[in-house]
Amino acid sequence: MNEELDETLHSVRLAGLGLTLPDVPAPVAAYQPALVSGGQAFTSGQLPFVNGTLAEVGKVGAGVSPERAHELARIAALNAVAAAASVCGGVDGIRRVVKVVVFVASDPSFTGQPGVANGASELLQQVFGARGSHVRSAVGVAVLPLDSPVEVELVVEVNAASF
Repeated sequence: MNEELDETLHSVRLAGLGLTLPDVPAPVAAYQPALVSGGQAFTSGQLPFVNGTLAEVGKVGAGVSPERAHELARIAALNAVAAAASVCGGVDGIRRVVKVVVFVASDPSFTGQPGVANGASELLQQVFGARGSHVRSAVGVAVLPLDSPVEVELVVEVNAASF
């Protein structure tokens, strides 16, 4: 894969998908939504907030369908991009996505965490093209903050020209 071939601005791709970056959700505890260190930006876990409200609560496989959780992971990933962009000089200040971690609040019998996490991964690849290809962990957990079904965190490489 040659990531240098595609120089399309991420903001252009985002608009082409009919998406805009949401406002960065306010932290629900004592932390920063994102920070830059050593040429990378790290986000705190982002929940699927829409207009300041958690889009859904519950466990995947028990009340929340895998399909709905896939969409919620997409929403949480967009929130994570917004958090990263807030410290990178905008979405075009993000050079590439490095790592994605998706936590899935799962019923004990649910084993489809990778399919849920694909919601986040697919969005990132749509927005960043080849530079959205990343390493990933999809982790099933008993409960997440505010009873959210999913939480997404990112590590991105920052464009040096952004600062």
